[in-house]
Amino acid sequence: MTKGRHIAVLMGGWSAEREVSLVSGKAVSKALGEIGFRVSEIDVQRDIAAVLARIKPDVAFNALHGRWGEDGAIQGLLEILNIPYTHSGVLASAVAMDKPVAKHLFAGVGIPCAEGRVLSRDELLQEEPMARPFVVKPLNEGSSVGVHIVQPGDNWDLSDAPSRVLVERYIPGREIQVAVMDGRALGAIEIRPKSGFYDYAAKYTAGLAVHVMPAPLAAKAYDRVLDYAERAHHVLGCRGVTRTDFRYHEAADEFYILETNTQPGMTPLSLVPEIAAHKGISFADLVAWLVDDAGVQR
Repeated sequence: MTKGRHIAVLMGGWSAEREVSLVSGKAVSKALGEIGFRVSEIDVQRDIAAVLARIKPDVAFNALHGRWGEDGAIQGLLEILNIPYTHSGVLASAVAMDKPVAKHLFAGVGIPCAEGRVLSRDELLQEEPMARPFVVKPLNEGSSVGVHIVQPGDNWDLSDAPSRVLVERYIPGREIQVAVMDGRALGAIEIRPKSGFYDYAAKYTAGLAVHVMPAPLAAKAYDRVLDYAERAHHVLGCRGVTRTDFRYHEAADEFYILETNTQPGMTPLSLVPEIAAHKGISFADLVAWLVDDAGVQR
């Protein structure tokens, strides 16, 4: 099935997550090449439509992260070009990336969400949105880009805040993340940052966080968070592989969803490959399955 199939691995781009995407893309390209696919690595620029029309791949492996890569934009272009692609489609990608809309859908299927609301920068300057601590995050970024936890006594700097943000009640507790593949949860992992919260640096710098797989949870709690991740995957209309992030408030024995990532990272420190490996799925098998799934879904 692999011999002669031409896979364009889309990576890089111009989002805030460009560097991480390049690492994911290189790892995917290497694995696909080693198992017999013909691979074209593409650092996505504004001429991507012309590049794809010229090379005519059988499948696009979407290793882009962040805006334009996982928000429905590149997916729409691939639909127009009639090129099968990995991961979720246009609508699921766009909705998952829009945090307030996604939260509305999550709540509708019984997944607990932190109290929050969308505010403009001017509204934030006028008064505190809620009692501290609270979290301020962009409406449509990933990898914790632009996320700030405002603690009591902090000197809150809004200079780099976008024009509109989502403000949520801070949920104390543990970082639990769940991978879903083909609609079924593979497992849950716990992330323990060595300092602060699981921010961009902790996600992509070796040694700044400890991964515990499987997450050390009571059996009922473990099953519950897997169920929540499956619900999130399905209510968004996702396909392929997703990763859903939660905070576990242990004292209340409750999970609160943070977001669903429709194109989780494929770097050496990424969580979906680690969870998959624990289930006996190698990295090569994972990326090959995603390529095959791209063809099946069209």
